[in-house]
Amino acid sequence: MTSAQVDNGQPDGQGAVDAPAGEGYQRGLGARQIQMIAIGGAIGTGLFLGAGKAIDRAGPSLVLAYAIAGLVIFFIMRALGELLMYRPVSGSFSEYAREFLGPFFGFVTGWTYWLFWVVTGITEVTAAATYMTYWWDIPQWLSALVFTVILYGANLISVKLFGELEFWFSMVKVTAILGMILICAGVLTVGFSDAGDTATVSNLWNDGGFFPHGISGTLMTLQIVMFAFLAVELVGVTAGESKDPKTVLPKAINTVPWRIAVFYVGALIMILSVVPWSTFKPGVSPFVKAFEEMGLGIGAAIVNFVVLTAALSSCNSGMYSTGRMLRDLALNGQGPRAFTKLTKNGLPLVGTTFSAALMLAGVWINYQWPGDAFTYVVSFATISGMWAWIVILICQIRYRAKADRGVLPHSSFKAPGAPFSSWFSLAFIGLVLVMMAIDKDARISLYCAPLWGLILGVSYLVLKARNPGNTAFTKR
Repeated sequence: MTSAQVDNGQPDGQGAVDAPAGEGYQRGLGARQIQMIAIGGAIGTGLFLGAGKAIDRAGPSLVLAYAIAGLVIFFIMRALGELLMYRPVSGSFSEYAREFLGPFFGFVTGWTYWLFWVVTGITEVTAAATYMTYWWDIPQWLSALVFTVILYGANLISVKLFGELEFWFSMVKVTAILGMILICAGVLTVGFSDAGDTATVSNLWNDGGFFPHGISGTLMTLQIVMFAFLAVELVGVTAGESKDPKTVLPKAINTVPWRIAVFYVGALIMILSVVPWSTFKPGVSPFVKAFEEMGLGIGAAIVNFVVLTAALSSCNSGMYSTGRMLRDLALNGQGPRAFTKLTKNGLPLVGTTFSAALMLAGVWINYQWPGDAFTYVVSFATISGMWAWIVILICQIRYRAKADRGVLPHSSFKAPGAPFSSWFSLAFIGLVLVMMAIDKDARISLYCAPLWGLILGVSYLVLKARNPGNTAFTKR
């Protein structure tokens, strides 16, 4: 243990204490809460708002893109599950990166995943501000400011209450999508609503075919599709605060196939059958638009409220994650020691406050570029979030190789098809990166990534030089 990790556990300042590594968190997240966080974690801006742009680009073939990407996500989550059952830790991805790739990669992964959630928080408050304009003509930056402040306050409560709030946030999202599917099924079978006469499954191929813009159009939506799935790995961060991680986490991970099949593939098939794909436009939630086309105005207002809460829920999860990731870095001597502090309720107050302050940058982005803000932050969030997936897959490949050689014990939750499934997933992520390089709107993230990497590289060398005896910079 380094000097940065040693502490006496005595109160310091405003009820905060320096907690020793691996201690201090309250295991206040039960099975019900973890399951719903896992189910609702990926149901947010990417589906509710981003799908409008994706439908405009790919048409009905977007359903296929979600299905294939969903399979890759399942492989990633099972790879994570194998690592979690080998060693469930709150640091999750950065901890595995330190063990299997070295201290530098642990440093890069921890800070990059933190950045991902900061940028995602900006994305979500941007989306929430967009949804507010459905009812009132108010500046987006003002809504973004109010939401950021409110969610920061919500993260100063106990982790048990956080889990309960996220449970109900997710319940609202899940109920809304299931309700949307049932209503669309009713329109298709009974024919009620303004869309009853034109609603038919043949809408999936009648208007320009299943690939109206060709296969290239579908490939160009992969960045948006993968962004929609970002945050599924959040269950890995909850490992340190789950009451029974060995039982709860595998069950949560195994829900991935059916929630993708229902909430993404199923929901899109339904709305694209009821309303022709050419009706949907970028920047408008396809769920809200579908209700408007069906003549169910109150339904559109309800769905707009639901997608608003979905965005706020995701941002709330982001604030939860950032504080934990900064604390893990600090406990390993790779971040400011102040981030190790926990409140008496076991909350990383300093790290959460620092992250929330940076999320206020979203207010400035909304003020400067209210029309383009979502596109900018989505592209950068995607590249930083996918880094965590890449690390998970590589670490699982290395772990399985060591376990097969008898160096490490085998996990009780092996990833099916590994290591081939992990190599396939890495190749798919590579394809997404190529598509992002071609897309002029997403290309900005590829410009920013090397700059971020340079900042991290220099920072790591400086920290290593200043702390020559720190084991955080020595390969385990």
